[in-house]
Amino acid sequence: MSFNTFGKLFRFTTWGESHGPALGCVVDGCPPNIPLKDSDIQKELNRRRPGQSKFVTQRKESDTVHILSGIFEGKTTGTPISLVIYNEDQKSKDYGDIKDKFRPGHADFTYFKKYGIRDYRGGGRSSARETAARVAAGAIARKVLEVKLGKKFNIVGAVTQVGPVFSNPDNWDDKQINKNPFFAADKEVVSIYEHYLMDIRKSGSSCGAMIELRARGIPVGLGAPIYSKLDSDIAAGLMSINAVKSVNIGAGTEVATLTGELNSDEMRSSGKQVKFKSNKAGGILGGISSGQEIVCSFAVKPTSSILNARETVNKKGKNTKISVRGRHDPCVGIRAVPIGEAMLSCILLDHYLMHKAQCGK
Repeated sequence: MSFNTFGKLFRFTTWGESHGPALGCVVDGCPPNIPLKDSDIQKELNRRRPGQSKFVTQRKESDTVHILSGIFEGKTTGTPISLVIYNEDQKSKDYGDIKDKFRPGHADFTYFKKYGIRDYRGGGRSSARETAARVAAGAIARKVLEVKLGKKFNIVGAVTQVGPVFSNPDNWDDKQINKNPFFAADKEVVSIYEHYLMDIRKSGSSCGAMIELRARGIPVGLGAPIYSKLDSDIAAGLMSINAVKSVNIGAGTEVATLTGELNSDEMRSSGKQVKFKSNKAGGILGGISSGQEIVCSFAVKPTSSILNARETVNKKGKNTKISVRGRHDPCVGIRAVPIGEAMLSCILLDHYLMHKAQCGK
């Protein structure tokens, strides 16, 4: 299997499977002399960690990260940073009954047809367990950006929709996000999310979600026209996350309903600065950051592994039915918040380094 590496100048390669002994990543291109500790990475992994509430998978993993290389006397050396996270709570026997069946909505069928072999234990490489390594890489990228851009830089994400339940964008409050198990920025929607997800879980089904990301303190100039647009790389990075089916930049698909007057982000001069009166473009114009807040969102499909029986076929092409046991998120989108933040951090750092290399400012 090829294409396990993401990025151009800041690159990371992930490895490992859901039910293997461990997973991890190798980060290459990290600038030297960046203060970095285990805790800088661990705090982000803790946000993604399973088993933290009744609304996510009950698989118990500490997700403890071990830094194997690339750090000396508390700082990055500029050499590859190797990270490993050991799996601790695999229950592969849960998949014994379905090893010859393809789960509808999952990657089982396409993996088998492409490679002629697949790891049926939780999906192997296609499992969202792989994203722990991305979050680790993203924590490093975030740390570099904090050092390079200063206190004005920040990336925050929140769940803005669970199934048919929407949050109120006017109620967005960063301080609320880590105070509830849903990463909700609107405290008024938390109890509604809870009741809806309890019903979904009891019914043996699952639901999708929408996650919004906001990056602040991003300078003007990141991204390149045509083939390395910042927004196209953001879209590609977020689409690479397991179960993501669509990405919006700024107003996203809403622009199809707007007029030119409503869609254009008017500009005015304010001293030596240019101020925008709106942000339909999501902080990116012509593939290049405008200095505004970068806003993007992505939709996560319902978890494919559900208790309710569904029709499928087996490896021999025979019709059959499948009901998936094991421990699965009723809404995998909840834990996608720190994953989305991590991917956006990696993309922004990659473009920051490319911008510095070409323009030197």
